[in-house]
Amino acid sequence: MLKHPEPALLVMKDGTVYRGSRLGAIGQRSGEVVFNTSITGYQEILTDPSYKGQIVLMTQPLIGNYGVNTEDEESRSLFCEGFIVKEASPMVSNWRSRCSLDQYLCDRGVVGIQGIDTRALTKKLREKGSMPGIIASGPCDIDELKQQAATLTGTEGIDLVKEVTCAEPYEWTEGLWALGTGFETGADVRFHVVALDFGIKRNILRNLVHIGARVTVVPASTGAKAILALNPDGVFLSNGPGDPVAAPYAYETVGTLIGEVPVFGICLGHQMLALALGAKTFKLPFGHHGGNHPVMDLSTRKVEITAQNHNYAVDEKTLPAGVELTHVNLNDMTVEGIASTAKRCFSVQYHPEAAPGPHDPAYLFARFADLMTGSRV
Repeated sequence: MLKHPEPALLVMKDGTVYRGSRLGAIGQRSGEVVFNTSITGYQEILTDPSYKGQIVLMTQPLIGNYGVNTEDEESRSLFCEGFIVKEASPMVSNWRSRCSLDQYLCDRGVVGIQGIDTRALTKKLREKGSMPGIIASGPCDIDELKQQAATLTGTEGIDLVKEVTCAEPYEWTEGLWALGTGFETGADVRFHVVALDFGIKRNILRNLVHIGARVTVVPASTGAKAILALNPDGVFLSNGPGDPVAAPYAYETVGTLIGEVPVFGICLGHQMLALALGAKTFKLPFGHHGGNHPVMDLSTRKVEITAQNHNYAVDEKTLPAGVELTHVNLNDMTVEGIASTAKRCFSVQYHPEAAPGPHDPAYLFARFADLMTGSRV
């Protein structure tokens, strides 16, 4: 196991202390601790803006054995507050690797810890729910850390979208990656899609390019009038971090857009669409984070294995008339998809872009293309 000389501590809000060794940068960071059940894809997880405000615990015991590279980053930065693993591999073996996980975290200033009992911590989170904590490396005063941890709060009521969204609009032209050829370019453009950036992942944008879209990404604060002035064939609502209710400007904009232009939402974008349609959201006990969540498409009765990353969900009981429940989570029967035919919009709670994760739900991007094509008739 890779070992730094500095010890590290994880101190939870309930006073539980986990002792390990430093991984990544020296320092102290706090956040809501959540566990992710993915076996691979740690670089995509680290660069997913949806983890802003959270410390990520990987349940897979060995992380980092294939290193990191320049092509698998899902955003411009590492937005998670910290990283927890059982063991960070000191050996890196992959032809695409450019550096080790530890070096990557050091270079990006992300504080981590390894060598703790991650199974025990995961069990705690499953039983008690997502819980704030502090990672501290180097010499630490445990009593002082416990006092700090006891005052921490979760993500409820905090607008994290404004911390991850882009500062200015931009165009995205890069398509999907393929072995031997890299990222596709020069796809035939059939649509113009405006993507509202609540913390968007790059592979979502690549999938939109793949279906023939010219993509304009705009900040989350962009109003409906400005979006419609771009004359889009469709509007995409992206993933993102935190509590959707804390960003009313976003779902109010969505409320003006629906019915005017086809709309497709993913993850936080799904929750924003639901709020705009009149439904409500709530916080899950420990969220869904990982690449192995079974979801049923109610229209086909087919089961998809999906990637998920969210702590909030749509309350099915509050779905208004005219809004159809399209997908459900087979683990806890929570809402995973909704649609309104009359208003030409649909959304899913999970991540069909598969970065990381299964490709089962990739058809949803084609469904968006069909909706935009149909709106032209």
